[in-house]
Order: sequence, then structure tokens, then C-alpha cells
Amino acid sequence: MDVLLDIWLRMTTPHAALEPLTAWLTLAAATVIVLFPPVWRLARHAITIVHEGGHGVVAVLCGRRLGGIRLHSDTSGLTVSRGRPSGPGMIFTLLAGYPAAALLGLGAAWLLSQGYDVGLLWALLAALALLLVQIRNWFGLWSVAVTGAIVFLVSWFGSPEVQGVFALLVTAFLLFGALRTSLELQQSRSRRAGSSSDADQLARLTHIPGIFWVGVFLAVQVICVALSARLLGFVQI
Repeated sequence: MDVLLDIWLRMTTPHAALEPLTAWLTLAAATVIVLFPPVWRLARHAITIVHEGGHGVVAVLCGRRLGGIRLHSDTSGLTVSRGRPSGPGMIFTLLAGYPAAALLGLGAAWLLSQGYDVGLLWALLAALALLLVQIRNWFGLWSVAVTGAIVFLVSWFGSPEVQGVFALLVTAFLLFGALRTSLELQQSRSRRAGSSSDADQLARLTHIPGIFWVGVFLAVQVICVALSARLLGFVQI
């Protein structure tokens, strides 16, 4: 009980906002992670975890049966759900993947704006634990477990400043990383016809061109970035 009380107190005790210089340097670090290819290739696995988790959550909310999630070493993933192969449930399930990281980033930005750095980290841990039971391959298990271990170590052993910097870094990475994945999606589509990407599957289901769905992904992501920047005080809108 003492441990649970300690966790609850950590989660619900607001932290002071980071110094402006520290916050801007953290944003710069997130930008480097997303733009520097060797680092991005490794960090992108975290975006894939959120992407596939987004498919899984929406599939369940739409009444589909979640069959499991696979994460691959090339940063691709696969979420299997059972239900009608067409219709609104399938459309919303396919729609959920690319915006998921940006929407999670927006939620994270709101928590940070209230000072709940540690609350954010423990919420991420809970989400990873729920996702872990749906993983159906060894690389996926390893990927989620390592991600969870990093978040736990920072949330339990990190100083308040370290926790604040890490929480903002994760938030910015989710927002910027989501944008990059949609841009990469369109680059991939332009090079390869007949793609099985989410956008192309949506095109086949709705008879609306895939480029439209890429635009929807990007629009949601840009809005999330703008709202998050306002919440965190980086811009005044």
C-alpha cells in the first residue's frame, strides 16, 4: 500500500514548469531525433508502437475483435482485428494509426501544461502494459518492454527536472515523429503503386484517393502540433 500511495502522490503532485531555455533545448533535441536518420531509425519504433496501438484501441471501440499486434524490426507493424471487412468500423480503424502519435502528443501536452510530468509517464506505462498483452511476436514484446523499462526508470529514479525534460522530449517526439511518418508514407506511395498502406486501403474502401487520406493525417497532426505549442506556451495564438 505504501508503494501505491507513493506512486499516486508522484502522479498527482504538479511540477514547476521547465525554464524556457531548458524547454527550447528539449524541443531542439526532439527535432534532432526526428530529423537525424541514424537516430530516427531506432526511435521510430516508438511511433510504430503508438500507431499500432491506435489501430487496436479504435478497433475495440468500433466493436471489432482484436486478434493481436505485431511489431517488426524494420519499424513496420500489423494489427489484426476481426469484423466486417468494410464499413465505418473498418474505416475508423484504418484512420486511427497515423494520427495516433499526434493525438497522444496533444494529450501529453495538456498533462504537461497542468504540471503532471510524472502522471504522464505513469499513464504511458499503463498504456504500454495494456498493449503488451496484445503483442504476438518476440520483437514486439522486446520493443514494448524496453520502451516501458526506460519510461519506468525515469519516472521512478529521475529527479523532477529530469522527469520534466524527459516528459517534454517524449511529447515533442510524438508530435514531430507523427508528422515525419505521414511524409514518409507519401514518399513511399509515390514510389510504389498498389501500396497496402493505411491510406491506400482507405482509398479502396471509400473510393476517395489515397492522397486525400494522407492529407487528413497531416491536417490532424499539424493541428495537434499547433494546439500543443499553445498549451505549453511556446506560441501565442
